[in-house]
Amino acid sequence: MNSTAKLILFDVDGTLLDRHNRIPPSAKQAVMALKNAGHTVALASGRSPFMLEQVRQELQLDSYVSFNGQYVAHQGTLIHSNPINPEAIHKLSAFAAIQEHALVFLDHAQMSCSQTYHPHVDLCLKSLGVTHPSHHASFCEDRAIYQTMLFCTVEEEASYREQFEMLNFVRWHPLSMDVLPAGGSKAEGIIQLVARLGFQPEDIYAFGDNYNDIEMFQYVGCGIAMGNAPEALKQLASHVTLSAEQEGIWHGLQWTGLI
Repeated sequence: MNSTAKLILFDVDGTLLDRHNRIPPSAKQAVMALKNAGHTVALASGRSPFMLEQVRQELQLDSYVSFNGQYVAHQGTLIHSNPINPEAIHKLSAFAAIQEHALVFLDHAQMSCSQTYHPHVDLCLKSLGVTHPSHHASFCEDRAIYQTMLFCTVEEEASYREQFEMLNFVRWHPLSMDVLPAGGSKAEGIIQLVARLGFQPEDIYAFGDNYNDIEMFQYVGCGIAMGNAPEALKQLASHVTLSAEQEGIWHGLQWTGLI
C-alpha cells in the first residue's frame, strides 16, 4: 500500500446525497479525484446493501460498511456480519405491537414492515427515496436480520432503552430509530474493514451528518461534519464543512488537502 494513501469514508444520506437523494456533481468529481490520487474510498452507512446499490454503482465503489457496521464488504465480498439475536427481535416485536409502533426488518437484500401500512413508515422512508415495504408475517423466520427500524417519537423511546439492554437504538429521524445489536456501530464495522486494508486510524478520514456517525468520528483520525449535522457531531469533528447542497464534500476535501 502506498504510504501516502488514505482511507476516506462517506456516510450516504445527508452527506453524499442531498435532500433530493441525488449525488451532487462536485461530490462525484471529488470521489473520482480521490481514487485517481491513489486513495481508498468506501461507504459507511446505516442503509442496507440493497439500498446502497445505486450509490455504489454511480461512484464505482465496491467496499462498504452497511447497517451501521453490522454488514461489511471488501471488494464486493462479505467480510463481517453481526445479525440481531432472533430472540431479541421477537421480544422487540411483541413490545412494539403493544405500543402500536411499526417496525421495519431488514436483511442484506430486502425488507418487510410489521404492519400493512403506517404513516410514519411512509413519511420516513420517503425521505430516503424508498417506498413503504410490504408486510410478510414470517419475514424474520430463518433469516438474518441485521437492522430494524423502529418508528416512535423521541418522547416514546425511553421505554425501549429501558426494556432492551441487548439492543442499541440510534435515532436518525424525529419519528424513527435504527435498532442494532448492543455494541454495534459504524466504528466496529470500520475496524473490520481496516483489518483487511491495513490503514491506521490516523490515516482515515470520515464524512458524516448524524448521530450514527458519532462512534465513527471517535475512531478515525479526521472526522468532517456536514453543515447540516447536529451539534453533538460537530463537537467531535476536526472540521465542519458545508451541506451537501452547498458542495460540502468538495469543500471538505479541499480543506484536508487530499484533492
